[in-house]
This record gives sequence, C-alpha cells and structure tokens, in this order.
Amino acid sequence: MSITTYIGLGSNLGDSKQLLAEAVQKLAVLGHVKVSKLYHSLPMGPQDQPHYHNAVAQLETDLLPLALLDELQKIEQEAGRVRLRHWGERTLDLDLLLYGQDEIQNERLTVPHIGILERDFVVIPLLDIDSDLQIKQQRLKDLAIVQQTQLIVLADEHWVNI
Repeated sequence: MSITTYIGLGSNLGDSKQLLAEAVQKLAVLGHVKVSKLYHSLPMGPQDQPHYHNAVAQLETDLLPLALLDELQKIEQEAGRVRLRHWGERTLDLDLLLYGQDEIQNERLTVPHIGILERDFVVIPLLDIDSDLQIKQQRLKDLAIVQQTQLIVLADEHWVNI
C-alpha cells in the first residue's frame, strides 16, 4: 500500500539546482513524485554561507519510514554530501518531513520533522503541492510565516524533468 510522504530538499554548495534535480530523479525511482517550485532562501544557521536552493517533493512510496530514510541518506552520499558544521553549508540535504499522518519518534527519525511549521522554506513549497495541507490540525496556509516569507522563486514546478 502506497503512502504519501514529503521530502525537503536543500543545497547551497556546488551546482545546487542540478544536485536537487538529480535527487528528485532518484526519488522518482522509489515511487510517483511531484515537486514544488524551486526557491532561493537565506541560510537558517550561520549567515557566512551561501544562500540555499530549496524545494519539496511529494513521494508516493511503499517504503517503510526507516527504509525511506536509508534511501534518502544514500542519495545524499551519492551526491557527495558535505556537512561542515551544524546548520551550515551542504551539497545536498534531504529531510523526511511527513510520512502520511504518522507521528514517529525514535533515535534516527522524528516525523513530522522538527521545526517544520517555523520554516518558510518548507511550508511554502509544501503549499505549492497541497494548498490544504494540515500538520497536527494546523492548516499551513494559515501560518503567519506564509505572509512573512522572504523566499524568492527561482523556477516553477517544471524545473526538473521527472
């Protein structure tokens, strides 16, 4: 049985758009994929790093949560993932944001992803895919962060061929 998941995509090292596009193409091997627009965002952590490219992918998959997490980490490693410091620059970051309506808490995975409702670079792309999405009975489109976003749209949802 297929479940709807959402994966956050981020990169600010190397050819970010290409790295994200390749990651989406690899996700498409795991199931049906839809993507948000591609955004440019300020770094969340240290400000002495390049701005980010961000998007969200909706993936319909049969994989269980930890198996999906393993696949995401494999894709990151194949992209030559570099993480120099906490909340610092990185070649590719893939975060499992939502796994159906499940709430998961273990040593490897927290779903919904921690801080999801406070990050415009996650909320706005989620709304691109599903404008009525709710997390824990909170309608994303009603969040103040939606009105206060500083995201810049780099490309519409056709920025990657899948």
